[in-house]
Amino acid sequence: MNIRAKIFGNMDEAAASPLVDAKKPKGAKADMLNSIPVAREASRRGNTRADDRHRLPEQPVRVTHNGASHDVQLINLSGGGAMVEGDFAPMLWDRVDLHLAEDGVVECAVRWLRDNRVGLEFAHETRLECSADEQAALLRATIQRSFPEVEFETSDDVPRPVQAPAADDGRRERRHPLIWSGTLHHDYQSTPVRLRNISTTGALIECEDALRVGAEPLLDLGEAGTIFATVSWAVGDQAGLKFQQNFDLAQLAKAKPQVASSKWKAPDYLKGDPAVDTPWAEEWGRMSLGELRDELEGFMKR
Repeated sequence: MNIRAKIFGNMDEAAASPLVDAKKPKGAKADMLNSIPVAREASRRGNTRADDRHRLPEQPVRVTHNGASHDVQLINLSGGGAMVEGDFAPMLWDRVDLHLAEDGVVECAVRWLRDNRVGLEFAHETRLECSADEQAALLRATIQRSFPEVEFETSDDVPRPVQAPAADDGRRERRHPLIWSGTLHHDYQSTPVRLRNISTTGALIECEDALRVGAEPLLDLGEAGTIFATVSWAVGDQAGLKFQQNFDLAQLAKAKPQVASSKWKAPDYLKGDPAVDTPWAEEWGRMSLGELRDELEGFMKR
């Protein structure tokens, strides 16, 4: 063995010597940006999971249609919609309530039919579980604060006629277009969530991260405030939160909601599925902000 070559020669040869242990470098390596792990502090900006992350092993659930309850299999649940299979025969745009848990009811519309499978689209707006008077006051305050360009009538003129709601007909029911969102702080991370419905005691949220039943996250609703909750159930990307103290729904008016798009957006599990070719029906009676303003004006003057 050439000692001089080992000392003064090629360093790679020296590193390969059976008599000299290679020194393990510490810290950053040159030209390697991933050599030091960096803790993630920001919340996820997009969905990095596979599109079929919420494909379920035919989990039994229940749906309500035309006043009757049916046991069905939940095939898929993701991105604002669900696929169920069962022995019931709805029509396009019928209203169907999907019962994911005892207190986890998602209002849906039938979007497509194929064999004995039914494609459901979740109602876009955040359902406000309160009295009609409380809901009208909250919606009016929200429009005044977040959408000042939509003016309310201030004179003593005769109020505009208000369209009477159609009873028990989800296809003609008028509904507000507002969607509230927030951030869920849980398990040392922060995840954007969408409120499907909310009451003084709890909420049903859509969350891209898997939530552990029994976990106690913090729900951050921005200017509307924060509240600690307990995860009472979780199915796919839907989860039920039970608030640890009552929440004042009027506070939602302080947080600017999104306005639901007038265009239908296929849920994740339908993307790239050429077999789904059922023609779409008209929109599910969703009001524009202007129409909502008109209806609120009439309601407040009753």
